Amino acid sequence: MTDLKFDRDGLIPAVVQDTCSRRVLMLAYMNRQALEMTLSRGETWFYSRSRGELWHKGATSGHTQKVISVAADCDGDALLVRVEQQGPACHTGAAGCFYRILQQKEPLPEADFLSELEQIIASRKVERPEGSYVAGLFERGLDRILKKIAEEAGEVVIAAKNADRSELIYEAGDLLFHLLVLLAQREVGLSEVLAGLARRHGRRKEEKND
Repeated sequence: MTDLKFDRDGLIPAVVQDTCSRRVLMLAYMNRQALEMTLSRGETWFYSRSRGELWHKGATSGHTQKVISVAADCDGDALLVRVEQQGPACHTGAAGCFYRILQQKEPLPEADFLSELEQIIASRKVERPEGSYVAGLFERGLDRILKKIAEEAGEVVIAAKNADRSELIYEAGDLLFHLLVLLAQREVGLSEVLAGLARRHGRRKEEKND
C-alpha cells in the first residue's frame, strides 16, 4: 500500500462494484486501517467522514459486502472494490446508491436492461412518486405483490398452453417485472439471485466431472 495516494485527511475514495452485474453500488472512503481490515477480513470497511470513525458495511443491517478483488487506479489515488452484495447496498433500501438518473441519451443494451429496471424499481420504492404503478404496489404491501406474482405466473402458463409465442413473451416480461418488484420489497438484489445460480451451476459442473 506504499504507492497509494491518500489525501491530506488520510483518505482514499473507494468505488464499490457488484461483481456479477458490474453495477456501481456506492462510493465511500477508506483510511489505511479500513483498507487493511477490508483486505484481511474479506468484507468492506470504510471510514465515516461525518462520524470520524471506522464502519463495517452491513454490521447493523446485515447487508454485507464480500470482497472479490481490490484494485487501485493508474494514479494510485482511487480504489475499485468488487464485491458480492448481500441485500441492498444503499441505506435507503435501494439496490445501489446511483439510482437517480440525471441523463441517459440512449437505452442500455438488452443484456443490461434488467439491471436498469431494478434501479428504476428501487427509485420508485424510495421516492414513491404520485401516480406510479410500482410505488402503488409498495404502498399496498407484500400480499398485493405476491398476488400479482401468482396472477402473472398463471398468465404465463396459459400463454404457453395456447402456444402463442408473442403472448408468452409479453406475459413472461410481466412476470419478470413483478418478480423484480418482489425482490426489491424483500431487499434481495438481482445480483444475489444470479450469483446463487452461478454457484449452483458450478457445483453441477463439478458433479459431472466427478
